[in-house]
Amino acid sequence: MTKINANTRWNQNGITIAGGNGKGAGLNQLDTPWGLYIDDDDQIVYIADTYNHRIVEWKCGATSGQVVAGGNGSGNQNGQLSRPRDVIVDKERSSLIISDSGNYRVMRWPGRNGIGGQTLISHVNCHGIAMDNDGYLYVPDCDEHDVKRWGIGVTSGIVVAGGNGAGNRLDQLNGPMHIFVDQECSVYVADQNNHRVMKWMKGAKEGIVVAGGQGEGNSLSQLSRPRGVTVDQLGTVYVADNGNHRVMRWIKGAKQGSLVIGGNGEGEQPNQLFCPQDLSFDRQGNLYVVDLKNHRVQRFDII
Repeated sequence: MTKINANTRWNQNGITIAGGNGKGAGLNQLDTPWGLYIDDDDQIVYIADTYNHRIVEWKCGATSGQVVAGGNGSGNQNGQLSRPRDVIVDKERSSLIISDSGNYRVMRWPGRNGIGGQTLISHVNCHGIAMDNDGYLYVPDCDEHDVKRWGIGVTSGIVVAGGNGAGNRLDQLNGPMHIFVDQECSVYVADQNNHRVMKWMKGAKEGIVVAGGQGEGNSLSQLSRPRGVTVDQLGTVYVADNGNHRVMRWIKGAKQGSLVIGGNGEGEQPNQLFCPQDLSFDRQGNLYVVDLKNHRVQRFDII
């Protein structure tokens, strides 16, 4: 995890590191990007370029990306994707794991020059995806309102969050989006329709509200359709607060959050976001944000 403390600040003006050339299908463009993965070892950002039905990689400093999965139109063949929402890198198996939401499946795709993938999980309405240190996959399902943990090669997952129907009780979720799994295998869930982030500890029967949960709104104690979530080594939760066009952070146990980035209304200026979707840190603590409706990925440098 990134070593960040409670006083850490980021430059309020972002630098566009992918896309930013309008909505489109060119290699220097994105179309409604959704999820991202930072590969620090190779200094590459992988992006789920949703409505181009492809996964692209942007190397550090590049002015255009490279297609590494999909890109053959929307479809359900092994060489195609349909509205992919997230991607992670499985270093152990030199492959990409992709939530291929339009096909209701999770795929594994060879990491280098792969022309097609294999289906790992079927019949799942999945937006985010995560993996723990032991190689288990964590997959949220917006139809089942749960998060399941899947072992490699198994045919059924185990519910680790939600699973009690759509609702706002502590044992329920409603529209889980992106997730984050920490080193203790606690699962943090962006519980979109409940406007909160939940933490489910390993083996827990119900979750703990760690951000929001005060209804939809734009006060410091509220969120609006949270999408992306990541957590630092102190347990501070960072949230892509989609409907408020901002990134918030919640110190462990806090009743309200603080503004990290954005909050200047929707827009395309360097200090603005337009429906932020996902977020992640690199090793240096720089913050990357998928700026959905600006069709770009922004990096906010640590101060």
